[in-house]
Amino acid sequence: MRFTTLGILVGLGLGAPVAAQAADLDFGALRGTASEPVAVSVPDVWEGIYVGGHGGWSSASFGFGDVFRSPVAQALRATAIESTLGASSLMHARDVRRNGITFGAFAGVNYQFDDTIVGVELDYTHLGLTGRSGDAIHKYQVDSLGFLRGAKLSGDATTQIQDYATIRARFGYSVDGFMPFVTGGFAIGRAQIAETVAVRGYEYDQATYRANQALADPSQRVFVNYSGYKTFLQTDPGNSILADPDITHRTKEKVVGGIAAGAGIEYAITPNLLLRAEYQYVLFNDFDGHKMNLNTVRGGAAVKF
Repeated sequence: MRFTTLGILVGLGLGAPVAAQAADLDFGALRGTASEPVAVSVPDVWEGIYVGGHGGWSSASFGFGDVFRSPVAQALRATAIESTLGASSLMHARDVRRNGITFGAFAGVNYQFDDTIVGVELDYTHLGLTGRSGDAIHKYQVDSLGFLRGAKLSGDATTQIQDYATIRARFGYSVDGFMPFVTGGFAIGRAQIAETVAVRGYEYDQATYRANQALADPSQRVFVNYSGYKTFLQTDPGNSILADPDITHRTKEKVVGGIAAGAGIEYAITPNLLLRAEYQYVLFNDFDGHKMNLNTVRGGAAVKF
């Protein structure tokens, strides 16, 4: 009995220090009592209204389509010259490209949803680029009646775009102070167009002229019918003098519409100062046969409120 009691006392004495040491250990972290990481919200760097200015380089492509067709058809309407030669379709002004410095201003508003940015932007661009092209042709043909029908044509066409504005939607994504974006919308501009067309239509009865030349007795020659000449030589039509040309000149200012699209990247130097680099494409609708599209590379800076 005494040995059993002694054994119990020894066991309790040895276990007490171990229990004391276990009581001193901190298992709080294992039980989940330590503080957990707190999510940090991304600041709305791009949110707000902004205004700024831009400058860059534009390349404009000018097209002129069939701008000479109508004046020629009007000058030669209901004539055998038009029906024989199809003169109104003979001239074609070639497309031309012009480059120049452009500048302007822009304003817009952004809405930020986490890293996604959507917005609307207005911009104005002054360019003052002018495209000019022309054509000239001289054609003649003898028809089934033996008449030589001819047309001597020349034309000059000009398109000038003074300025234009766009309204576009923007979609961007925020990455470490940068925002790549795409944009698309509508454009409207002011265009000054002009055309000058000179038409000389002429004809004479070549069959009668040749019959006259074949006659041994000049007194038997008959009158050679003609039109479109200031001076017609019955014995030498080739050296006759044509009448003055019928000149048509038209100048008109047009308000033209189109589409605009582009892409770029912005950098926030501070929450209120933004820099950007951008490419923009503008395609204007056909206006009285004149056409135009613009490719612009530009940079800009803006203040955000």
